Amino acid sequence: MAHKRAVTKAMAERYRRADKAEKGRMLTELSALTGWSRGHARQVLTGAREAGAQRRCRVPRVPVYGREILEPLTKIWAAMGGACGKRMAPFMSEVVGALRRHGELDVAEDVEDKLLRASPATLDRLLRPERQRLKVRGRHGTKPGTLLRRQIPIRTFAEWNERIPGFCEIDLVGHEGGDPSGQFCQTLDLTCVFSGWVELEALPNKAQVWVHDALEEMADRLPFPLRGLDSDIQTESRPVGAWIVRPATQGSRGSGARPPSLDLRSERNARLLAC
Repeated sequence: MAHKRAVTKAMAERYRRADKAEKGRMLTELSALTGWSRGHARQVLTGAREAGAQRRCRVPRVPVYGREILEPLTKIWAAMGGACGKRMAPFMSEVVGALRRHGELDVAEDVEDKLLRASPATLDRLLRPERQRLKVRGRHGTKPGTLLRRQIPIRTFAEWNERIPGFCEIDLVGHEGGDPSGQFCQTLDLTCVFSGWVELEALPNKAQVWVHDALEEMADRLPFPLRGLDSDIQTESRPVGAWIVRPATQGSRGSGARPPSLDLRSERNARLLAC
């Protein structure tokens, strides 16, 4: 090992002054003497040359956008509906001016200049903690259950080929505002797979009695007979059991597979209930 270090130290200065062809011959020579690969020999020669040089410590750069910009930026972000940085940056000047005219924003000139100069990536980076803090968690209210599993059959992906109106999906959408604890209003959504007809009914909670009554009212409003219902394995599955005994009405519950109409129902929920 000492021999390798001595050879490397002796060749390091020559390697620095050599041209490309000479460096290649030196790498071949050093590889033959030490058994190293050419790549490792190159790294060792370069490192031995720079080992004696004093490594310069990198001085941390003073951040341009400090904490003084976070509060006004958060207010602007909320006023713009939680837009991303690419949507905020082009309209920053207009929004800042409008907020200042209406007395909603009072910032110093240097802070305003930073707001106007910030790039979309910088805006997203500064707003990342606030986005994480406001990120909604636990929105899924569906919990698997064992009730009525034997009474309500499972329909698989291959069975979803109804070509007439009347076979519908139902789903409950909670309006908990990000906090799923306690009771909160629900919207029962009924979507016809074939026609796309949608019926909505507001419920005080997801109790079985409200779901059953809402199904009765929506069935009366439909312009076609209700021939079948499909739901997840949750609260709305229980009233489906009462619909199975109705003439010409089939009931089913969701399985592990995802029927294509489930995507349709989720898409309509997002579009209709977000209005």
